[in-house]
Amino acid sequence: MPENNLNINSEDNELVAAFNSGNVSAFNLIVRKYHKRVYWLIRKMVLDHDDADDITQEVFIKMHSSLREFRGDSKLFTYIYKIAVNLSINQLNRNKRVLSRRSGTDDSELKSDSQPADEEITSAERSKLLEEAIETLPAQQRAVFNMRYYDNLSYEEISHIMNKSVGGMKANYFHALKNIGKYLKASKKFELIEFT
Repeated sequence: MPENNLNINSEDNELVAAFNSGNVSAFNLIVRKYHKRVYWLIRKMVLDHDDADDITQEVFIKMHSSLREFRGDSKLFTYIYKIAVNLSINQLNRNKRVLSRRSGTDDSELKSDSQPADEEITSAERSKLLEEAIETLPAQQRAVFNMRYYDNLSYEEISHIMNKSVGGMKANYFHALKNIGKYLKASKKFELIEFT
């Protein structure tokens, strides 16, 4: 495909080849194509909009400087996800260190839930409760859970992104489900959220 015919629907390998040939607009197309997906992957992990926005920018800056080294052994999307997950985990670890220094307390304690257990909750409340549960997970479990549960990635894709074994990723997902279940049981809302 000639460079002037490139658009957001162009194949990734065509966009990468065009960028590596000096076409700056090809990189802009890659950013437009993946920006929203990358932002929401990060946002589900770090939860804060400003942090997610900053990390998303950092992902594409890092990708810009390393894209010439991309060999195409995996999908471009997987390559971008790998950068995003690593930067998100780094941010979560930084936040955890800052929080523990500030509070000097164990941040694994559950937040109190003032709603009665038998009261019906809305979809938004259900989502918020799940976010709270996910927030208690260790960074790697949170990353694996988000990629599997929200993004429906296979364990093989997650394994490639995390640079870990498939079995390890399955174990992380299992432990994430178990820890989320404990949180939800403690909040007396366990039966209101189902996992597949």
